[in-house]
Amino acid sequence: MSPGVEAALIAGGVGIITLIGTLAAQFYGIRKISGDNQKARAQQREELDRNLAQQRERTLNERFTSIAAQLGDAQPAVRLAGAHAMARLADDWEENRQPCVDVLCAYLRMPYDPDPGDDAAPKDRAVYLGNREVRHTIIRLIRDHLRPDMDLEKSWQGRDLDFTGVVFDGGDFTEAQFSRGTVKFDEASFASGEVNFNGAEFSGSKVRFIRAKFSGSTVYFDGSGFSGSMVYFDRAEFSRGKVRFISAKFSDGQVRFIAAKFTGSCEVDFRGANPFSRPPVVFGGSGIPPGVKLPAGHAATS
Repeated sequence: MSPGVEAALIAGGVGIITLIGTLAAQFYGIRKISGDNQKARAQQREELDRNLAQQRERTLNERFTSIAAQLGDAQPAVRLAGAHAMARLADDWEENRQPCVDVLCAYLRMPYDPDPGDDAAPKDRAVYLGNREVRHTIIRLIRDHLRPDMDLEKSWQGRDLDFTGVVFDGGDFTEAQFSRGTVKFDEASFASGEVNFNGAEFSGSKVRFIRAKFSGSTVYFDGSGFSGSMVYFDRAEFSRGKVRFISAKFSDGQVRFIAAKFTGSCEVDFRGANPFSRPPVVFGGSGIPPGVKLPAGHAATS
């Protein structure tokens, strides 16, 4: 091979190597720029998500404050709108759903004047009826969120419910599911109207009626199911009215009446409850108190 040809080949090889190097440098430079851009875009997305989350939290907190003010309004119509708004807020705000539920329960725990009677002044009667409508609506909202057909993402099952000291002159918990959580009716008063737990399911929860007073209401647990739940009527007072567990189903749950007081004409009726394979009803003291009706052939423990 002549020296000229050899020199030309060497020159050509050097040129190719130089071109490859240039292209490689450009390629890696483009990749670096692209990587930097992707990192920048990722950081922008993170910042945007953080800002949106903060804005959402501010908006929800503002809604909470505004709705709480509605529930304290003097006008029943405004409070009624506030009750619905608080329930919707609980649906939208899963991480703070319990505080929203707590506010609704707290409203029910507020002082509540009894029915002034049909002969009361029209103004007093109107105030009572307005207050009662708000309270009964809150109970229905709670019930609806405990029912099995409720959207699971919005369900309040397993949430703690505190009805301590609430005055009940009616209320509908039909087919509510009390699963997990603690439900307290401690020191609640059932003096009039009907409170309905028919078809409710108590599974794994603790439901307390400790020191509750039954002095005129009819409280229904007809057809309810008790599986792994404890229902406490310890130290409750039964003077008038009825508490019915007719055709209730006990698979593992238990109802306790330790140190409960039975006076007057109050009836506690378990007739038709099934199965009663082991005594699911426990009384303290000696024997079954007067006014308690158990299924034929069954007894309660003391």
